[in-house]
Amino acid sequence: MSLIRLQEISRQYQMGAEIIHALREVSVEIERGEYVAIMGPSGSGKSTLMNLLGCLDTATSGLYELNGVNVSEMDDNQLAGIRNKEIGFVFQTFNLLPRANALRNVELPLIYAGLANEERKRMALEALTQVGLADRIHHKPNELSGGQRQRVAVARALVTDPSIILADEPTGNLDSKTGEEIMALFETLSQKGNTIIVVTHEENVAQHARRVLRIRDGLIAGDERVERKLAAVAVS
Repeated sequence: MSLIRLQEISRQYQMGAEIIHALREVSVEIERGEYVAIMGPSGSGKSTLMNLLGCLDTATSGLYELNGVNVSEMDDNQLAGIRNKEIGFVFQTFNLLPRANALRNVELPLIYAGLANEERKRMALEALTQVGLADRIHHKPNELSGGQRQRVAVARALVTDPSIILADEPTGNLDSKTGEEIMALFETLSQKGNTIIVVTHEENVAQHARRVLRIRDGLIAGDERVERKLAAVAVS
């Protein structure tokens, strides 16, 4: 069973008298453990697709199954439950609380989930260790570099052990060297079995993935497997 199954998903928006077809009967499956990049120019539908995958929006028509559960017809409360349990988000702007240290920022999803204090701290420390920040747990965002802040955001996404890590332009606010470090981190997480979906308009970011879905005019215009990356990993 595929982790993600989209069947003839369409999303339309009403803008005045005009109907915008953001997605047009998109069908795609993503397996557990895949590392996928979603690429497309501005207005192509890639952000709409990301919002649907992340249960931040619902389709106008079609079927979306996540982990065998039909989420296409869920209400807002049910979608919020799926987001908290199944999806870890990484955003371009980090979205960290400025007055909270790294440990507290990573604990946030666990607070919402109602976990006890000691358990939260243990899990947050484990996630920060996984992204190489065990020595920065008491630092606040303004005491961290851009790359370290994004690592905190990745740790926060990881801490609930979600089905998917969904990253929206994760290197957009980083210089090229730091961006490469974050993509190397995703590479490592992918090799450990995490399912990663990166939404990007940058070709060099997409080429870190194992599979590239290209969106244009609300349709999937390309679905490429990046075999050479697999070969490179196997050699190293």
